[in-house]
Amino acid sequence: MSQIPDAPNAEPLNAQPQADEGTPVSVKIRERLAAARKRFNANDNISEFIEPGELERLLDEVEVKMQGVLDSMVIDTKGDHNTHNTARRVAKMYINEVFRGRYVEPPTITEFPNAEHLNELMIVGPITVRSACSHHFCPVMGKIWIGVLPNEHTNVIGLSKYARLVDWVMGRPQIQEEAVVQLADLIMEKTQPDGLAVVMEASHFCMSWRGVREMDSKMINSVMRGVFLTNPTLRREFLSLIPGRK
Repeated sequence: MSQIPDAPNAEPLNAQPQADEGTPVSVKIRERLAAARKRFNANDNISEFIEPGELERLLDEVEVKMQGVLDSMVIDTKGDHNTHNTARRVAKMYINEVFRGRYVEPPTITEFPNAEHLNELMIVGPITVRSACSHHFCPVMGKIWIGVLPNEHTNVIGLSKYARLVDWVMGRPQIQEEAVVQLADLIMEKTQPDGLAVVMEASHFCMSWRGVREMDSKMINSVMRGVFLTNPTLRREFLSLIPGRK
């Protein structure tokens, strides 16, 4: 009995339909986060749920949606040479620059044992803060000072690494009160000191550029951990040694 030849270009019987073809990459990332029951607030880092190549596709998606925002604002981006490529520029700014701390892995931090058993107060700063308010996406610009009281088991990291950690945490839409807590948690995890103090002073454009338009107001807040909480003398020493902050 003769067999009927296979139809040309027939798909294998075990071929699976590409169910996610055409699915926006943001939806795929959200599904992974939901499956893992992970939070994805504005100031969370979601890098572990982004697969290779997806960040570029996410940028393309943001560009398309940003173009929709410009269209809804009745801006003629085709006829206006100043805004012709604004949607792409804004997408690149958000994904690759000002909110980069959401989408990339933490900076590599080389840690060294405290071989000399250092236990004296160390202060790093001012470190420049460049962030954005998660309420209005307006800039937050300021300075951070970090005080560390190490012990013999503390991991020692280079001074520049503190700046890298600040940049990674602040490179997200933030609320200042939450940002300093996130930073303190990260440094405590990395270094395990006896005490940690973080002070942040910043200007918020959501207050100076809009709203009440108060130009000179700043917000100052602090986080104290370990012996900085229990030893008022050490706390006063740290605060008195911050240049310009009395």
